[in-house]
Amino acid sequence: MKYAFIGTYPPRECGIGTFTKNLRLSMTHTSDEGVVIAMSDHEECTNYPKEVKLLIRQEYQRDYLEAAKFINISGVDACILEHEFGIFGGQNGIYILPLLHRLEIPLIVTLHTILEKPSTNEKAVLREICKMADKIVIMSKKAIDFLVHIYNVPKKKIAYIEHGVPDIKFNKEQSKKEFKLDGKHLILTFGFIGRNKGVETVIKALPKIIEKHSNIIYIILGKTHPNILRYEGEEYRLYLMNLVKKLNLEDYVLFLNKYINQEELFKYLYASDIYITPYLNEAQISSGTLSYAVGVGSAVISTPYWHAQELLADNRGKLFNFNDYNELSSIIINLLDNPKEINKIRKNAFEYGRKITWPNIGKRYIELTENIINQRTENIKNKKFVLDPLLLPPFSLRHIKLLTNDTGIIQHAKYGIPNWKDGFCLDDNARALLLTLMAYKQKKDETALDLCPIYLSYIHYMQNSDGTFRNFMNFKRDYLDEKGSEDSFGRTVWALGYLLNNPPNDSSYQSGKDIFFNAFPNFENLKSVRSIAYTIIGISHYLSGTPSDERVIYMLKNLSNKLTAEYKKNSTKNWNWFESMLSYDNAVLPLSLLHAYKILKDKKIKKTAFESLDFLTEITMKKGYLSIIGNKNWYKKGEERSIFAQQPVDAAAMVLMFHQALILTKNKEYSDKLNTSFMWFLGENDLRMNLYDFETNGCCDGIEEFGINRNQGAESTISYLISYLTVLQAFQDFH
Repeated sequence: MKYAFIGTYPPRECGIGTFTKNLRLSMTHTSDEGVVIAMSDHEECTNYPKEVKLLIRQEYQRDYLEAAKFINISGVDACILEHEFGIFGGQNGIYILPLLHRLEIPLIVTLHTILEKPSTNEKAVLREICKMADKIVIMSKKAIDFLVHIYNVPKKKIAYIEHGVPDIKFNKEQSKKEFKLDGKHLILTFGFIGRNKGVETVIKALPKIIEKHSNIIYIILGKTHPNILRYEGEEYRLYLMNLVKKLNLEDYVLFLNKYINQEELFKYLYASDIYITPYLNEAQISSGTLSYAVGVGSAVISTPYWHAQELLADNRGKLFNFNDYNELSSIIINLLDNPKEINKIRKNAFEYGRKITWPNIGKRYIELTENIINQRTENIKNKKFVLDPLLLPPFSLRHIKLLTNDTGIIQHAKYGIPNWKDGFCLDDNARALLLTLMAYKQKKDETALDLCPIYLSYIHYMQNSDGTFRNFMNFKRDYLDEKGSEDSFGRTVWALGYLLNNPPNDSSYQSGKDIFFNAFPNFENLKSVRSIAYTIIGISHYLSGTPSDERVIYMLKNLSNKLTAEYKKNSTKNWNWFESMLSYDNAVLPLSLLHAYKILKDKKIKKTAFESLDFLTEITMKKGYLSIIGNKNWYKKGEERSIFAQQPVDAAAMVLMFHQALILTKNKEYSDKLNTSFMWFLGENDLRMNLYDFETNGCCDGIEEFGINRNQGAESTISYLISYLTVLQAFQDFH
């Protein structure tokens, strides 16, 4: 069997890297059986061994996608990911998600850190990783409880396999002699040095110990952690050295500021009499250094962090309270006074350590992998998704209501909090009117009915005497422009047309009709293809309720011809589109012609609509999920498409487009694509992350290069809710 391993890897100085190497060696007999994809956190080329077939630069997302392609064609049978926060790029390591999503083989994930109180994004990232994994390996039993109750991971997905220990043996006395420590009691701490390691607790305990046992030496073995060194320098080490000097301990404390190889490390461990991990808080779910010390049969003393509580149970070590150097000194004195007690602890630790040597741990990983492959009759990640509306989050206008005051809906939010500094815009109030009209029509939502007049009155207030509209208003209700964009005009016509076909009451209908026909003379002057499309949709809604209005039918023909003319002018072989690039809100262009065709029955309009729909679908859904054209650079003909700055309004347009195609054709293929488009909001996207916020009932503003944009403005939440209602409508109509 052949495995792919993703993680840091030597010669990079990192505990995860050492773990990855040891796991690979324990599972394979030759380098051909295991390929390594190594994480790199800098630009420098490092002299990696031959088993490292590919490097992923931490902050280069394209490297992750290339790695997924490489793994899928490399002939490996399973992939094992070593996960630790901080080694993967993007916001909280989000870049690893697209890689995992693209894997076509079983995935095992070893979690080295599981946070008890994760941030929203940390929790979301880890949950998505766990969803995609066939099995999640944890190294402490406490981690099982965390995964089940904090991250909602099914217990059956979790496998408990301890941290491995190298099967290396040395003679204690010979090791001491080699280090010139004959006749000394060696107390040892090793690993990367940082403030959370609590080394000062041991140093403060030494004076009391020395009073009774002066033949001791405390060795602090390890470099300062690279990240700490990068941002703080050697500030902590200098503090420790000054503390040693202040307590007159220069003859009793030795700093070995180096990263040593495994064999030399184990010589120090065998030479030690007492090993200490004095970490400052309990939030440590696994510790390789502690596992090593127990594995060689050291007499270990530790603070009661989570892993230590488990590993040192059954008298395999001693625990002392965080920061309590007096308790630590008493324990050490008692052990040095009682050699039989030390030997008993060592014996218990060594016997346990024999069970967790790397050859034994490797066998357990191999068995786990074989079981997954044998049981896996189909690749669940490639399984076709069927949307069940009953399993969707409950429909809620709570966030919309929060963003709305008696003037209208505010444009933006800072996370889930309204950002009044940015004021109001016509676009969002028109969208909000459309949403609340849909919500009242489908669900008879009283909140929606209460909100409708607010948005309609904003539209009315922003209309100029010539029928055009202003767009922006600040929080003080001052106009910020004389005439808004064509797009804002078209979106308003869309909402008004829907209102005239679906009025919640007569007063709304009469008011909407006045605004609509005051604007009507401006329809023929529109030049922007999107404003034309929005207006076509609005006209089509109006004509669905008033099919005999010849003046409006003529306008619909005129605008539809304008749009089809743009298509004819710009479309070429392999580029069936209305412009020389795909930019924003693209799906409204085919959507508008689908609406127009329903009214006009013009075959030329139908042909253009479906050709452009197919073209857009091919580009955005070739991976089996919706990958929206990013607004960062868009997609110019003949150039590379942009991935980032994907926005919810584009996903909503895709949902609406496929819904209209489904209405016209009754073809289930469009139902599937509609559902796929909607699931972009709920994690079926390039980053494998939810944009819907279950806590606020808002929708995040999009997918950026760094991760999810956590702001929850009006446009985003309205787009999600319109999509939600469209999915429900499609389900009711066609199931």
